[in-house]
Amino acid sequence: MMKFVPMNSDIKISTQILPENSPLRKSKVSDSNLGFGQYFTDHLFQVKYSSKLGWHSAEVLPYHQFHIDPAAAVLHYGQALFEGMKAFRQPDGGMSLFRPDFNFKRLHEGADRLCMQAPPSELMHQGIIELLKVDKSWLPQTRGCSLYIRPTLIGTEAFLGVRPSNEYLFFVILSPVGAYYKEGLNPISIWVEQEDVRAAVGGLGATKAGANYAGSLRAALRAKSKGYAQVLWLDVNHEFVEEVGTMNVFFVFKNEIVTPELTGSILSGGVRDSVIELLKAKGKNVVQRKISIQEVKNAVENKTLLEVFGTGTAAVISPVGTLHYQNQDLIINNKTIGPIAQSLYNEITAIQYGEKGPHPWLVQIV
Repeated sequence: MMKFVPMNSDIKISTQILPENSPLRKSKVSDSNLGFGQYFTDHLFQVKYSSKLGWHSAEVLPYHQFHIDPAAAVLHYGQALFEGMKAFRQPDGGMSLFRPDFNFKRLHEGADRLCMQAPPSELMHQGIIELLKVDKSWLPQTRGCSLYIRPTLIGTEAFLGVRPSNEYLFFVILSPVGAYYKEGLNPISIWVEQEDVRAAVGGLGATKAGANYAGSLRAALRAKSKGYAQVLWLDVNHEFVEEVGTMNVFFVFKNEIVTPELTGSILSGGVRDSVIELLKAKGKNVVQRKISIQEVKNAVENKTLLEVFGTGTAAVISPVGTLHYQNQDLIINNKTIGPIAQSLYNEITAIQYGEKGPHPWLVQIV
């Protein structure tokens, strides 16, 4: 386990920070009723950028509404980017972050694609640490729950010419969360989308741009209206598999475990990387390549596809029990979680909650 060493920073802790016993503090929800992304802690971190001042006014302060100009770039040209991270309670009562460097690197890469200015990784990390210290009482007690961290970057300059903004706001909010899917670790049913497309090579698919998620909502709503939890996205020709909902996807065959290769339209995930590394350490034949939906269908029918599961920060591992494709429900592993998905979930969560001792993927908050 790594320990975060604070840098010399000018992050201000607002005098308006609410004491733990303040009646203005929000009421906390029991861990069993958290759900995902419904509740927010008492404070946030923010820092501003301008082409004249650089990054400035870094501060932890009470959670509040933003006031931005109606002509702000984010409202008209979609300069919005975010990340998803988690803090986990440790056996000694402390908390740790899981692979934060991955998220900072991905945010920088996304900002470059969107022509945005991103804060230095050290500033993002320090801001998150200071915020977590202020709102540490929000860290859930129950295993399976965590404190979700949402760093976000938006363009705030007021103008209507089509060009990158010269002003940005980076902020971080926290949300205590439970399971992302109501099914928990029970396999979910997935609709294979054959009309809408999530992303194309050369577009924004490899970034966590807000626009990607806006474009996915229609298909997701359509899937849910038909009784399916999420969408399996295909490429622009509706031939090759890309992602499942907001997750990367893995297919377990008899002789190999396949995940779609990162060709520029698929978001790279920290849990995806972790799964690949853990599987290879076990001697599994993990292959990153194109996989067609027809290959998947044939493998289900030939009983050579043993498991399908998604990976992501929110759900960690999410097994798939049904794929609906061409008016047919393809049943995976009798709608039960497979041994690979179960073992990966057990191992990754044990690392995240510090149950396997110090681990290089964990950064302890001091």
